[in-house]
Amino acid sequence: MTLKLAVPNKGRLNERAVELLMMSGLDLGEEWGRRLYVSVRNQDIEVIFVRAQDIPEFVSSGAIDIGITGMDQVAESGEDVESLLELDFGHCRLCVAAPESSGIKSVNDIKDGCKVATSFPGLTKKFFDSAKKKVNIVKVSGAAEIMPYLGVSDIIVDLVSSGSTLKTNRLTVISDIMASQAIVVGNRNAVKKKKDAVLGIVDSIRSVIVGENKKYLMANVPRAKLPSVQKMFPGVAGPTVLNIAGRDDMVAVHVVIDKKEVYDSVNELKKMGATGILIIPADRLVP
Repeated sequence: MTLKLAVPNKGRLNERAVELLMMSGLDLGEEWGRRLYVSVRNQDIEVIFVRAQDIPEFVSSGAIDIGITGMDQVAESGEDVESLLELDFGHCRLCVAAPESSGIKSVNDIKDGCKVATSFPGLTKKFFDSAKKKVNIVKVSGAAEIMPYLGVSDIIVDLVSSGSTLKTNRLTVISDIMASQAIVVGNRNAVKKKKDAVLGIVDSIRSVIVGENKKYLMANVPRAKLPSVQKMFPGVAGPTVLNIAGRDDMVAVHVVIDKKEVYDSVNELKKMGATGILIIPADRLVP
């Protein structure tokens, strides 16, 4: 039974989503960038490229089994989908922003009847309703930042990552609505009926994300220093220790470490008299 997986066809989530799938071992072929859907080689999986904002609806309806999109898109859609995995990229915030010259410093300063330009009308309405503010929502498909300048709106609600675009357009954030990042979501029925296939993809992606923050370290260490090495490198399940042919005084140690530990680890090993220290990437790590 073919598993259908949706990926954003463009925008801030596209490139990284495809990269994760490929690093997970899914072969999309050489022409995936020019096609709307591809069959994964040697797997009963189809990858479909659609708009990120459409993915929650497609997944909820069952047209797609699982998909990669933003938390913001899921929240805006209001669709009933199952959250399967946070992907730790595409981080941003959905914010209320006002022109620097407007005098608006907080939501309390917003007057009833204020015009708000946004591509997130559902979340915007919910936010202002909870703040007991009567605003007029102007739905736009993009470039909300220019709307106050054009006189289309007084303020905006939009996604903010670094904040540089807002600053360029002389806007300032006055309130956060929600934090967002990329996420894998699934159709609830598909997650049950195609459990093995769904978990296979989710676990593969997770192993890539975990592996990217790890390094595989190998070194020849004096046998007398082995207790110190074991204490320093607990690893996933402790270091692997191997005998070296013809050397009773040395052992080979293999261990997985965090990337941030590489510098100190190498220096400590050198102090212990270790040789042949080798650091290599860990493409995937399955606990």
